[in-house]
Amino acid sequence: MSRDNAGKQAVAGFAGSAAVQDAIRRALEEDIGSGDASSLAVVGPDDRCRGRIVSRGGFAVAGLDVAAQVFLRVDAGITASCLCADGDIVKRDQPVMEIDGPARSVLTAERTALNFLQRMSGIATTTRLYVEHVKDTGVAILDTRKTTPTLRMIEKYAVRCGGGENHRMGLFDRILLKDNHLAHWRKHHTGDLADMVRGARSAYPDLAIEVEVETVEDCARVAAAAPEWILLDNMSVDQLKDCVTVCAGRSRTEASGGITFETVAAVAATGVDAISIGALTHASAWADFSLEFSD
Repeated sequence: MSRDNAGKQAVAGFAGSAAVQDAIRRALEEDIGSGDASSLAVVGPDDRCRGRIVSRGGFAVAGLDVAAQVFLRVDAGITASCLCADGDIVKRDQPVMEIDGPARSVLTAERTALNFLQRMSGIATTTRLYVEHVKDTGVAILDTRKTTPTLRMIEKYAVRCGGGENHRMGLFDRILLKDNHLAHWRKHHTGDLADMVRGARSAYPDLAIEVEVETVEDCARVAAAAPEWILLDNMSVDQLKDCVTVCAGRSRTEASGGITFETVAAVAATGVDAISIGALTHASAWADFSLEFSD
């Protein structure tokens, strides 16, 4: 499956997973508190409404099923029908969901549903823009752990909807030895960096190992132990090319550090296997959607 199509492949049961349902529960509790005073004050208990969620720009969509789950959690009597799929590209004024149900409940769920949809679609849209800059290179665009606390699964799902790929989910599923690990090793051990990698391999033989380096020389030292990945941090294009040559046949390479829309294509052209961009999740602008009542 190509990366261009990967973003359109929904993760089975994602919106119904325990982690997503817990996030929805906490978000609604935060917003509703003791009750939606505004809607209770002016909307009758038997009043009904119809409406559509409409895009206010061109975006890659993510979070439609999550938004639908918000409406259903507030009131199982609401019908929330998605008009497109996560990963689709929508245009300005394009409807993405139809809503029908008790008016009080729809109004109570509206903001929380839109918050998830707008946040997730913003991440997916930013990711898609980066992916487009490196298309046909075979280079993967990766996220990082720079996510909103407790919302990592949701934000990383949005990256996938935009055609990106997920790096490790947390501290538990990959060894990533960063600058402070290296500094600590050099202070407290007599072996070289290759010995550090071998020690990590011995401690966790079933986990992939990645090591962050900042110089070509350290890249060569680490590559001697053949970790699965070497992260090339804040390097120039020439340094990246040298490291790709050093790592050939031994470790895959990931470029990282301050990479922007203006520089990502040049970085991809160096031959690295992946580019990680923290801004996908920590600096993406929200996409703009609104709920419009039709009657």
